[in-house]
Amino acid sequence: MEVLDIARWQFGIITVYHFLFVPLSIGLTAVIAGLETAWVRTRNEDYLRLTKFFGKLFLINFAIGVVTGIVQEFQFGMNWSDYSRFVGDVFGAPLAIEGLLAFFMESTFLGLWIFGWDKLPRGLHAACMWTVHVGTLASSWFILAANSWMQHPVGYRFNEESGRAELTDFWAVMFNKVQLVTFPHVIFAAYMTAGAFLLGVSAYLYMRRKHEADRPMYHRAIRIGAAITLLAGIGVAVTGDLQGKVMTEVQPMKMAAAEGLYETSEGCAPFSVLTVGTPDGEHEKFAITVPCLLSFLGTGSFDGTVQGINPLKEEYSQTYGEADYTPVIPVTYWSFRFMMGLGMFAAAGAALILWLTRRGRTPSVRWVGWLGLSLPIATTLASSWGWIFTEMGRQPWVVFGLMRTEDAVSPGVSVFEAATSLIVLTLLYAVLFVIEMKLLVTYIRKGADPFVEPPDVTVGGADDDRPLTFAY
Repeated sequence: MEVLDIARWQFGIITVYHFLFVPLSIGLTAVIAGLETAWVRTRNEDYLRLTKFFGKLFLINFAIGVVTGIVQEFQFGMNWSDYSRFVGDVFGAPLAIEGLLAFFMESTFLGLWIFGWDKLPRGLHAACMWTVHVGTLASSWFILAANSWMQHPVGYRFNEESGRAELTDFWAVMFNKVQLVTFPHVIFAAYMTAGAFLLGVSAYLYMRRKHEADRPMYHRAIRIGAAITLLAGIGVAVTGDLQGKVMTEVQPMKMAAAEGLYETSEGCAPFSVLTVGTPDGEHEKFAITVPCLLSFLGTGSFDGTVQGINPLKEEYSQTYGEADYTPVIPVTYWSFRFMMGLGMFAAAGAALILWLTRRGRTPSVRWVGWLGLSLPIATTLASSWGWIFTEMGRQPWVVFGLMRTEDAVSPGVSVFEAATSLIVLTLLYAVLFVIEMKLLVTYIRKGADPFVEPPDVTVGGADDDRPLTFAY
């Protein structure tokens, strides 16, 4: 293998691993803030117990996510130094703001939330978690703005002397048309993941006899999680439709690869539910399609034209020089379907659970439990497949139309060095995964702690000399 292949595998492994934790962390901050706000307003002890219980699980997930995210950024200098040099002037601003503003906001107010149970008024304490959530949204905005620039570069000029892209319009990068549809799509997916996690964990505890006395509380949590999952799923579908139309406009090759569409369809392009073709993927043997749906998804019209792979290859060769500009078709085709299929399964499962538990009904404990447990797995995998499609569908470009992936790798890294870092980081992440799962399983099995009401601190009434208390 060459350094390029190893570097791509390493970045892919670390990025997919890191993104296992990101949607859950983003979504859980909103869920926990909502649960604590419900307790402040209603004084229903179930909401406080759920707040503290899922707060523990969130802190475990957040810690692992921070560690894996730092390593991911280090890779830009380790294996992709030419890429870093090329985009540094553009990425410097959004990534610096993300680190200095958004992440510090998250960290500061998360610390206040952890240690402030007996120091802050209840409403102010709940506001701390809402502020953490705003911080996660801000972090997501700046990071996705950088990624969206890779998909559709705007607000820059290319300096031929330095060979670098230079930022000329910060706001164009911040409000890139790709960013405006990608951000809500990712955030709704995060809410969907967190809702499914709330549902799945509560369903697991609901079906365990050890926690039979708390079944009414977990029944409530199941319904809250199912409602979040379903509503967020609708948001994912709507924003995904908008994203598909923008993608067809700015990255037509990605849409063509997602469908295995080799020739341009002049109106009423069918959407492939399942296609079986020859080993080279260029000839169809069997297909299940939905007539005209691809035209609608790509253009907003059932008669819209969707460009095919072969004409685009010729167009790109004339524009950018002779090369193969086709992504790996099986990966883009199937990742696109896994993303949509798993997302629709999760939304349908949440709707079914809401129906089965309506008006206080208690259906089969194990049936609801096992269905509930499948949903957080489905939403997490759907998010991962979505990112695989997003990044693999852009290939062979690391920055679309400007820099190919093969030109972005560090020139001074040897095969041995790249392979060593790949093996070491993969093993390290495997260890972290075991630790994460062990901690989550341990605390999930314990269930929510008994209700202990925190002191009712009023503004100006707390003893400022008391030490902060770690709530967990």
